[in-house]
Amino acid sequence: MAIVCPTITAFDMDQFKAQAELLQGFAKRVHLDLMDGEFAPTTSPALKDLWPLEGVVTDLHVMYQRPMEYLDEMLALKPHMVVWHQEADVDHEAFAAALHAAGVKTGIAVLQKTPISAAESLLHICDHVLVFSGNLGYHGGSAVDFTLLDKAKRALELKPELEIGWDGGISDENALQLVQGGIEVLNTGGFIHKAPSPAEAYAKLQALVS
Repeated sequence: MAIVCPTITAFDMDQFKAQAELLQGFAKRVHLDLMDGEFAPTTSPALKDLWPLEGVVTDLHVMYQRPMEYLDEMLALKPHMVVWHQEADVDHEAFAAALHAAGVKTGIAVLQKTPISAAESLLHICDHVLVFSGNLGYHGGSAVDFTLLDKAKRALELKPELEIGWDGGISDENALQLVQGGIEVLNTGGFIHKAPSPAEAYAKLQALVS
């Protein structure tokens, strides 16, 4: 069984509040996008202004060039997991060790053009690998490149206990194929947020992959 994990991608506090309140009504796990305007072209609200979501498992997707600089503020949000990018400017092992010491799970994301081989040496510090197929810092990707599932396959060959996530372009037309390709966490933005009824869109997608 896979889990649908709706995303929060907010550019100001009003958007964060609206998306957080919406998803708290039905989501069991959410994926909070954080952007620094450097690694990602957009900027999310300051970490110090955000708050933990009550009763919802929260993963942080940190699209930051230097994530270690924000470690304490991330931990204040009481995340279940922090996912950062292989391409970031960070001591990956030290960052992962700090997260694990705080009881937080670790995930490595790889951009579309980054081969999974670039992250293979980091899998021993990871609980999760995120196959990134979207546009950094935005909701609403539509195209899904299924060849990227080869990254999931290779990561699982090297470390079968990894949880594998996907970010970008998920809909009711491709969710099942992604799960059949090894994806366990479907980080879903536009399909839910742009639906007439986000709760119904979420329930439909979750039913497809359960």
